[in-house]
Amino acid sequence: MDINVAQLFQTINLNVIMPEVILSVLGMALLLVNVFVPSKSKGYLAWLSLIGIIGAGFVAVTGWGTTVSSFNDSVVQDSFSIFFKMIFLLAAGLAVLISDQYMSREDCNHGELYPIILFTTVGMMLMAAATDLMTIFLGLELMSISLYVLAGFNRDSIKSNEAGMKYFLLGAFSTGFLLYGMALIYGVTGTTRIAKIAGLVTQVGGAGNTMLLIGMFLTLTGFLFKIAAAPFHMWTPDVYEGAPTPMTAFMSAGPKAAGFAAMLRLLLVVFPAMKAEWSDLLWILAVLTMTVGNFTALRQDNIKRMLAYSSIAHAGYCLVGFASGTATGMSGILFYMLSYTFMNIGAFAVIVLIGKKGEPNGTVMDYAGLGHKRPLLALAMTVFMFSLAGMPPTAGFIGKFYLFSGAVQAGYIWLAIIGVLNSAASVYYYLRVIVFMYFKPGEEEFDWFNVSAPVALALVVSAAGSLIPGIIPSLLLQFAQQAVKLI
Repeated sequence: MDINVAQLFQTINLNVIMPEVILSVLGMALLLVNVFVPSKSKGYLAWLSLIGIIGAGFVAVTGWGTTVSSFNDSVVQDSFSIFFKMIFLLAAGLAVLISDQYMSREDCNHGELYPIILFTTVGMMLMAAATDLMTIFLGLELMSISLYVLAGFNRDSIKSNEAGMKYFLLGAFSTGFLLYGMALIYGVTGTTRIAKIAGLVTQVGGAGNTMLLIGMFLTLTGFLFKIAAAPFHMWTPDVYEGAPTPMTAFMSAGPKAAGFAAMLRLLLVVFPAMKAEWSDLLWILAVLTMTVGNFTALRQDNIKRMLAYSSIAHAGYCLVGFASGTATGMSGILFYMLSYTFMNIGAFAVIVLIGKKGEPNGTVMDYAGLGHKRPLLALAMTVFMFSLAGMPPTAGFIGKFYLFSGAVQAGYIWLAIIGVLNSAASVYYYLRVIVFMYFKPGEEEFDWFNVSAPVALALVVSAAGSLIPGIIPSLLLQFAQQAVKLI
């Protein structure tokens, strides 16, 4: 027993999870600091969180190009996990920047907000780095429980309370599918290590083993809920509308990327021999998700609900990359999730600025006249809408190009055509926002409008991230290709 314990400690390398350690320690420290900080000074906690996020990012990128395992091969530091960690840290940093002004306006700027964002990020990072089913589950639950709290963070808002409760109930239900699937996989293979499962899949019959097939599909169901793929998307519009806007921005980007990270590692490492089964399923789900998301968004007047259904559609675009199974499609997923983080959080940052207390002006019509009265803000929103619609020369266009190119390379011509048609349909509801901003007269003078320095910084970073990868895609694409190649 002593030998086993000694061997276990020899496998521990804290450098592998140092970014998670930094955020965890900082989160616990901020919880203590919050007790002694006056309610009017909670902004200091936001800046401390941002410094910690930047520090964790610097530590993470130092491991690029290396592959190091730790904790008895339960977690790994490789370029794949580092790429996704940068997405999570970016989403968390932008969410922190746009939170203070909004939360102060809504009288819910409680200090525990920022530690919870950090703990959510730690959960996402564990999901991307996990090489064990139980580690994936640990990361997913840490992320999920924190997100339930963030969705219902505005305790004085009935909509926020409803959003948190709906997310919790449906999230707990989906976790049951995930755990049941993992239990079946363990029952067939006798291990939870991803690498060992991969070696045993062929031995136990792969697709010919009914128990293993059911376990794979049930596990995928849990992840499909997290990425809001149809028909597991029912929670998305209500939760996005009811949650505080900065938290909606955060959960629309980070957790979605975490779900894709776990799915990529699981399918590419554990179940490549069963590609015929899961690619056919994801082909169908990609079409269903894109179509449901886009055509339901066409009918939305509430801008947060519109972006919620838009988020569902974007999950469908990424599933196209999964279904193709090609290197182009898979690297396209990484590129797209990073680009999507910039453009979607940027759009929500504009919503934060335009909104009044209680957000009574949350419809597309309330943006009428913005282009004439607040031209710079309208210009930023135009960039984000164009990028979400996939218009050149934005990052959204390049991301969709590589996703659909991967489908064409794999012979899924009709899937690529359906994706392009869905993207064309989405142009209507994105352009509708632009039309109201520039071509519809508005009664509002936006006299409550106030841009704080953190929100302005978030807008600049988001706009740059939505444009530069579209103009010079090789800056990010080479990193995405390298990250996918390693797994």
